[in-house]
Amino acid sequence: MTELARISAASLSRRGTTSTTLTQLPPLSLYVHLPWCLRKCPYCDFNSHEFDELPEQRYLDALRADLEASVPLVWGRIVQTVFIGGGTPSLFAPESIDRLLTDIRALLRLSPDAEITLEANPGTFELARFRGFREAGVNRLSLGIQSFDEQKLKALGRVHDRRQALEAAGAVADLFDTFNLDLMYALPGQDAAGLAADLAQALSFEPPHLSYYNLTIEPNTLFASRPPPGLPDDDAAADMQEQIEAATSGAGLSHYEVSAYARAGHRSRHNLNYWQFGDYLGIGAGAHGKLSFHDRIERTARFRHPTRYLEAALAGDAIETRRRLSSADLPFEFMLNALRLTEGVSAAQFAERTGLSLAAISAPLARALERGLLDPDPSVLRPSPLGTRFLNDLQQLFLG
Repeated sequence: MTELARISAASLSRRGTTSTTLTQLPPLSLYVHLPWCLRKCPYCDFNSHEFDELPEQRYLDALRADLEASVPLVWGRIVQTVFIGGGTPSLFAPESIDRLLTDIRALLRLSPDAEITLEANPGTFELARFRGFREAGVNRLSLGIQSFDEQKLKALGRVHDRRQALEAAGAVADLFDTFNLDLMYALPGQDAAGLAADLAQALSFEPPHLSYYNLTIEPNTLFASRPPPGLPDDDAAADMQEQIEAATSGAGLSHYEVSAYARAGHRSRHNLNYWQFGDYLGIGAGAHGKLSFHDRIERTARFRHPTRYLEAALAGDAIETRRRLSSADLPFEFMLNALRLTEGVSAAQFAERTGLSLAAISAPLARALERGLLDPDPSVLRPSPLGTRFLNDLQQLFLG
């Protein structure tokens, strides 16, 4: 649930292209998509697929071929973070993750202090397996709990139960200095007391990072065609958001992004790069990427279906679409991400990352200020408390 590229890519318009001039390139990350799950969750709209037999080694061959073909696009640049997402990457054996990271280190310039994150599911938990991920070089594990409530897990169609969630969270807390617990709120039948119990259980593990997402009904999911009964309304969901903010603040976690809370020094560097309009190379079935060059910014998407991706990657070209962003696209692309950060970004970063003058967004900035949705400090682009509450309205002002 953490590849924000999938959100922004879905919002791209189809306008014409114009040239962009960048004086410096932004930080670079790598996203690797492993698309298989034990079972597709009814709320999930990510590119994930159930499997009869997991083609681990052939898929690793394809990822290496994909990476080899991409090296010229990022030649000489240092990769600051790696995120292995899915799907359920923890289905892959530790030896496979070790092979993947070995290939990445052989082909790319990986920073010595690179943050390397792996998404994991409690339904795949084995102590030796999780220890193997750490030994392979994973230094940040993101555990998809969603809830500690047995009935809520069943309603969400999760493959794990409360016992597995508790065991996995305990092991991760022991094995990793930096880890994330990923949960959801506004679940079917959930009330304030139920959320408080989930929060207390999550915080008992003293997580350095907590992600808390509002369950939303996405198109082309099972929940879209058959919505679960008992979903809290918008007002109840807003109250739950405030409940989460109060509980996490009391536990020493800072609310630094719409759905993210962290202790000092434990913010997700990978996701921060997304939100600050950094660059990321995306490999794997359906992976999106954004790369900057001195004269342009491009977005790419790999073939979505694993079989088609395997064929294309092994043949030397896994990219299904490549699109150069226009100057008309860039303001919304930048602000869609930056405004998710409670501290915003410096106003100077808009020009650094887009190649455009701040004057390009003077009109929507003025409208946002007039409506009280933006912080009046001209040195930062930051939502006001009202803008945070009505974030969608604020972001849409920059759609053009």
